Amino acid sequence: MNTISSFLDMGGYAAFVWPSFGLSAVLLIGIFVISVRTLKANHATLDALNNEAERASPSEGPAQGET
Repeated sequence: MNTISSFLDMGGYAAFVWPSFGLSAVLLIGIFVISVRTLKANHATLDALNNEAERASPSEGPAQGET
């Protein structure tokens, strides 16, 4: 038990170490959540643009690059 207690005390610097660790964890989780939301929004935008392009292009005709 003494080993765990001395580890958590961090040599007297626990008041600085643990809040810094907690803040870093919160910020990293926040960055992850924002990144996932942005990725989903970008995928939705890409899907919408692809659907719009499919509707705008003729279904039959020469392939791209052919005349």
